[in-house]
Amino acid sequence: MAKVIVIGAGIAGIASAIRMAVKGHAVQVYEANSYPGGKLSSFSMHNFRFDAGPSLFTMPQYVDELFELAGKNPRDYFNYTKLDTVCNYFYEDGTRIKAWSDPEKLAHEIAAKTKDTADSVRGFLKYSSRIYDITHRIFLESSLHRISSYLNWQTLKSILRFPKIDAFRSMHEANSDFFKDDKTIRFFNRYATYNGSNPYKAPATLNVIPHLEQSFGAYFPEGGMYAITQSLVKLAQELGVVFHYNSPVEEILVEKNHIKGIKLKNGTELADFVISNMDVWFTYRQLLKNQQAPQRILHQERSSSALIFYWGINAVFAELDVHNIFFSEDYQREFDAIWADKKIDVDPTVYVHISSKCQSEDAPQGGENWFVMINVPANEGQDWDLLIAEARKNILEKLSRNLGKQIADLIVCEEVLDPRSIERKTSSYQGSLYGSSSNNQFAAFLRHANFSSKIKNLYFVGGSVHPGGGIPLALLSARIVDELST
Repeated sequence: MAKVIVIGAGIAGIASAIRMAVKGHAVQVYEANSYPGGKLSSFSMHNFRFDAGPSLFTMPQYVDELFELAGKNPRDYFNYTKLDTVCNYFYEDGTRIKAWSDPEKLAHEIAAKTKDTADSVRGFLKYSSRIYDITHRIFLESSLHRISSYLNWQTLKSILRFPKIDAFRSMHEANSDFFKDDKTIRFFNRYATYNGSNPYKAPATLNVIPHLEQSFGAYFPEGGMYAITQSLVKLAQELGVVFHYNSPVEEILVEKNHIKGIKLKNGTELADFVISNMDVWFTYRQLLKNQQAPQRILHQERSSSALIFYWGINAVFAELDVHNIFFSEDYQREFDAIWADKKIDVDPTVYVHISSKCQSEDAPQGGENWFVMINVPANEGQDWDLLIAEARKNILEKLSRNLGKQIADLIVCEEVLDPRSIERKTSSYQGSLYGSSSNNQFAAFLRHANFSSKIKNLYFVGGSVHPGGGIPLALLSARIVDELST
C-alpha cells in the first residue's frame, strides 16, 4: 500500500483520490478552502441557492465510471435527467432559437429560424462527429507526453487521419464555410468559449465540442451541479479517503528528484505519490520552490475568465429555460475586446443559468435564481471595479431589452465573482478558467503533461493541464494519471 497525497479537492482531485483508493492506497486530500469542489461549489443567500461555478453537465458517464470502479451503483449516489432543450438562444432582432438535444429537431429549428438549411446542420454535426472519432482516444483519453501512447493501431489510424481534424483554419473560418447566416455562425462559434478560447483564432478542431453536447446530451443533476461534488466526496470517504479542509499546502518536498511529501503550516506529511490538482502555475511558483519551472508552458496565453452576477430574481420568466444565451450583435468585436484590448465589450454575450427551472427549491416561490455570466479577459491588473460597474449596466440593459421587463427592479439579492476572486478562491492563475488558451493549432501539445519528467511520482490533474478544462476533461485527467501511476 502506497501513501498518496492529493493537493486540492477540485473535481479532478476528488476523482484522483477515488481512483487511488480503489487501488488500495492510503489517500489524503489537502484543501485550502473550508469546502470541497473548487470551482464546482455552491452557496445560498436570501433563500436562493446557487451553483457557484460550472453549470453545464455533459458526458455523465465519466462520473458514473468512478462509482463503477469502486463496485458501486452510481444511481445509489447520484442521479441526473437529460434535458430536452440544451439552451435557448436570443438575438437582438427578436429571433429565438431553441437548441434541442435531438439533432434532427435542432436541424429543423435552425432551418426555420435562419437562412441555413437542415442539411447544412446535419453536415456540420457529421463533421463534428468525425473530429471526435479521430481525436478522442489520443487527444482526450491518453497522455500526449509518453511514447507508449502512440504505439498502438488506434493511435496510428488517428494520426493518418490528422488532416481531417481541421487544425489549420479557425473555428470561424470553418463555420463560415458550413453556414451563411451570421446567427448560425455565432451559434456554433460560441462553443470556443467552452474552453475559454477565441473562435476567430482557435483551431477548427474545437468543432468537436458540439458533438459532445448533441451526441452525448446535456443533463441536470438532481440537487444541482454541487451534487456531483457531494456524491463523489461521499464515495471517496467510504473508500477511506481522508479530507483535510482549511489546510493549504506550503511546499511539495522533493529529495534527489523523488517525491518525499508535503510541508504544511504545522509540520510535514510524507508520501510515496503526490498528485497536484492546483493550477500548474501556482504548483510551480508556490509549491515547487527549489525546482526548475517549465517557463515556456507557464508563460503561455491564459484562457479567458468570467464575470458572474448571482441574482435572486423576484419573478418567473416562462420564456427562459435552464440555460439561456443572449448574443452580442458584433461577436468578433466582443472577442477582440477580450483578447486584444483586455477589456469587456459594451455589448457582451450574456449567459443565464437558472437551476430553479428544474429544481424549484433553489428559489422562493415566484422567484428564480439567476447565474448571469459573461466572458472576460484574465486578470492583468485592469480596473475591475470600473469594468464590473459598466458591465453590470450593459448586461441589465441587454436583458431588459430582450425580455421586456426592467430586470434591475426584480433583483432582491446579489453576489459577484470576478477574475480576482476566482484566482483567490480557486488558485487559478489570473482567474483564467481553463489554464492556457486553445488559440493555437498545437495547443493540445503545449499543455503541461500529467506527470513530471524531472520528479518521480509527481502528477498533475485538473483544468490547467492535459487534456484541458471543464468537468469531463478534468475527470479524464484523473483517469490518465491513474493509468500513468500503475
